[in-house]
Amino acid sequence: MFKVVTPRFSQTFDRWTDALNAAKSLIPQCKSWTEDIRIFLCDELVWVYSKEYKYPQYIGAGNYNRLAKLFIQEALEEEGNQS
Repeated sequence: MFKVVTPRFSQTFDRWTDALNAAKSLIPQCKSWTEDIRIFLCDELVWVYSKEYKYPQYIGAGNYNRLAKLFIQEALEEEGNQS
């Protein structure tokens, strides 16, 4: 279970793709240097966006690869369901 968290927003998602899309949609609302957008997988922080960095950060060893594989898996499942 993924959870997207900001100072004014918190929502859980079953799919990584949905959590990532929700987090990216919140980026324009991140106005100050002290605000950030975080995605947790269970209780583990896996993704964070902050004005401190030019691009979102994947947190933890191997998380980028693990989440990329999950993204592909979800896309294939979605494509299979549409057939």
